[in-house]
Amino acid sequence: MQDKPLSFSIKDWAENDRPREKLLNKGKETLSDAELIAILIGSGNRNESAVGLSKRILATVNNNLSALGKLSIKQLKEFNGIGEAKAVAIAGALELGRRRREEEALEKVKIESSNSVFELMQPVIGELQHEEFWIIYLNNSNKVIQKNQLSKGSITGTLVDVRLVLKNALEVGAVGLILAHNHPSEALNPSEADKQITQKLKIAAQSLDIKVLDHLIITEKAYFSFADQGIL
Repeated sequence: MQDKPLSFSIKDWAENDRPREKLLNKGKETLSDAELIAILIGSGNRNESAVGLSKRILATVNNNLSALGKLSIKQLKEFNGIGEAKAVAIAGALELGRRRREEEALEKVKIESSNSVFELMQPVIGELQHEEFWIIYLNNSNKVIQKNQLSKGSITGTLVDVRLVLKNALEVGAVGLILAHNHPSEALNPSEADKQITQKLKIAAQSLDIKVLDHLIITEKAYFSFADQGIL
């Protein structure tokens, strides 16, 4: 006679150990990352609970939510117990978290240092696998009027339209510009092309009494500032 297999259903757990009940009774901050993901996916597979499955998924990305957010739907579906609906739920939740961080950064509308530019733009371009070039338009108090994606390219490079930059600067009444683009390779050193476009924009903007205040190269965890390095 075989022993009855162990149940991996969260319904069989003590009430205080169930993620949903734990959140309701003790607050969302008491839940681990795995428990929060378990709430999203609802169930595990035949051999592990939703929490166990969530722990295993997190372990593959060294328990890094940022790295988890980079997994594609296809990659998430490779885990036993994760179908398309669960994969979409995980991806959607992590994207909401990324957008929340971006909105919080936007509330800090005054640019006071290169680090404040990094805090503003890292959630937007810091984790991309392709290169994007953005312009931040500032008023005379260094407050952000607008930030626009100027171009989107491959990892090897992107095109920058100087005329479009200055046209928009005049339309929004900007007196200062900050350039920002990402390096998916994680390399922080500026290329010759980076230096050339910076000088090209700087010279063109000067004729309209608009200052290029900085150019940041942004990666996931760090940045390079032309102004800080004295090469602007």
